[in-house]
Amino acid sequence: MPHKHKWSQDVTEHSDALDLDRDVFKGHDPKEIAQSLKRSAETSGRRKATPFRSAMSMLTFYINRAGSGLDAEQRKILERAKDELRDLFNKPSKD
Repeated sequence: MPHKHKWSQDVTEHSDALDLDRDVFKGHDPKEIAQSLKRSAETSGRRKATPFRSAMSMLTFYINRAGSGLDAEQRKILERAKDELRDLFNKPSKD
């Protein structure tokens, strides 16, 4: 039986807005994840929004689409990566 491929996986792997580092969302360091997303967003010539919005949108999209398949520890890491992104782009923190 062929491997079932999800449309959301296609988006994260072949985004029209960002060229993401391989397995960026599987990392264990929120700061490294945020730095990778920032770098991708700033170098992209195809994004339609600001680098911050593009990076945050991709991170949020991944978290939402992973849903219950994302283990609690990785979800915490990715949520902390949002705060790191805000810091890197000098945006106010959401408390």
